[in-house]
Amino acid sequence: MSIPHYRMIIGGAEIDTDARYELINPATEEVIATAAKGDASHADAAVAEAKRTFESGIWRNLSLAERAEVFEKAADGLERRADEMVRLTTLEDGTTVRLSNVFSVVMPSANLRHFAQMLREYNPESAGDLVGPPFQSGKVRREPLGVCAAITPWNFPVALGAWKILPALGMGNSVVLKTDEKTPITSLILAEILKEAGLPDGVLNVITGDGETVGAQLSAHPDVRKIAFTGSTEVGKKVSEASAGNLKRVTLELGGKGANIVLEDADIRTAVDGSIWAFLMHTGQACESGTRLLLPSSIHDEFVDRMVERLKTIVIGDPSNPATDIGPLISAEQRDRVLRYLDIAKKEGATVAHGGGVPEGEQFSKGFWVEPTVLTDVTNDMTVAREEVFGPVLAVIRYDSVEEAIKIANDTEYGLTAGVWSEDLTAAMSVAEQLESGAVWINDWHMINQVYPFGGFKQSGQGRELGPNAFDAYTQEKAIQVGVEKKLENRAYGLVLSTPSPN
Repeated sequence: MSIPHYRMIIGGAEIDTDARYELINPATEEVIATAAKGDASHADAAVAEAKRTFESGIWRNLSLAERAEVFEKAADGLERRADEMVRLTTLEDGTTVRLSNVFSVVMPSANLRHFAQMLREYNPESAGDLVGPPFQSGKVRREPLGVCAAITPWNFPVALGAWKILPALGMGNSVVLKTDEKTPITSLILAEILKEAGLPDGVLNVITGDGETVGAQLSAHPDVRKIAFTGSTEVGKKVSEASAGNLKRVTLELGGKGANIVLEDADIRTAVDGSIWAFLMHTGQACESGTRLLLPSSIHDEFVDRMVERLKTIVIGDPSNPATDIGPLISAEQRDRVLRYLDIAKKEGATVAHGGGVPEGEQFSKGFWVEPTVLTDVTNDMTVAREEVFGPVLAVIRYDSVEEAIKIANDTEYGLTAGVWSEDLTAAMSVAEQLESGAVWINDWHMINQVYPFGGFKQSGQGRELGPNAFDAYTQEKAIQVGVEKKLENRAYGLVLSTPSPN
């Protein structure tokens, strides 16, 4: 039985290469498909197509309402292909089917409709008041940037791709999307859906390739005016450095080490379940995960005991089974990386309260598995508390006062997400306002909503995605001013013409 092969999309055409990626099912290690392996020349070709379509005006000259209609049709198309998208998401990155539906259908479909509505309400121009002297009027316009590039990771390729390409397209830009080489399938399907909805060929180009070559080429390309990147802090710095050569705009959504603070008055049952959700969603492969759990000494032992008992009910296994709670990690490399962090943690004095290795059983002999793991006796100077593990690992840290908890939470180079659990919303809000984080959730986690901006403090990134100002990152302001004084001498500064022109 032959396996499917996926090609890049440049200028509306399917582009293949002799070099290919093998796409691996993380749960079984089976090859599920192959994909074209692009190089720097494909990045250049995609940028050239995006530039051509932008300059032609084939998309940017459409009205906002016409672009909104394309988004609405695309949302319909995505929902019609929901079963296919869920199945392929689970196959290519090991996401459980419950989450695949959320991140590859529900969220991007909602984003399409949300941005369509924003387009209908958006006013790209604002009139200026008459000012003076000298008297002048005018207006301020927001105009598209040109060619925008989006570089997306493997963990949520459709959702994170939508956050970038939809506001860029909405504002009339043309886009090059570089997908992660491990998970290109669903992003290519999203591009197909947008084309079928009416997006002209070449306005959205999708390429695959290694970050070191294709990603670097896009980051440094002189015709790319904006880069939106989601990934590690280390790679984000490289993207920023490469982009500086032509001063392109950069949005970076990078790593995290989310501090999850439980206050003494929290409802323990709710906080236990919420804290498990915070660190285990998508097997911990999310930059906004709550991976540092800060517990007051007074309830520490009870909380950990309850959490361990609850974790014993978690179903690990086949991600295509709706009963499964968590699936595999994305690759052998990622599994081995997580296991190395666990070895380091134990050597540095952490105690394994639950998990700590690969689950036992024949079903786990293939695939990339790590048990949900809770580490206690962790201090904030340990490696497992400082670095992003990106796996199902929770570091539990004791504290004795709220002030100490806030200090521990902020003692990190990251600042993407944080959380507070308390029955006293006033107290929780007070703590939230002192946390150095781009998003703080109270009595919940992973509450990413398209109406709120998302992004990080410190080395967790720069810029924001989603929220009420999502379009601004993909536009530039132009001020057009009109002089209304008829007498030149009333307008001139430093140069006064005493004699009128003969004409």
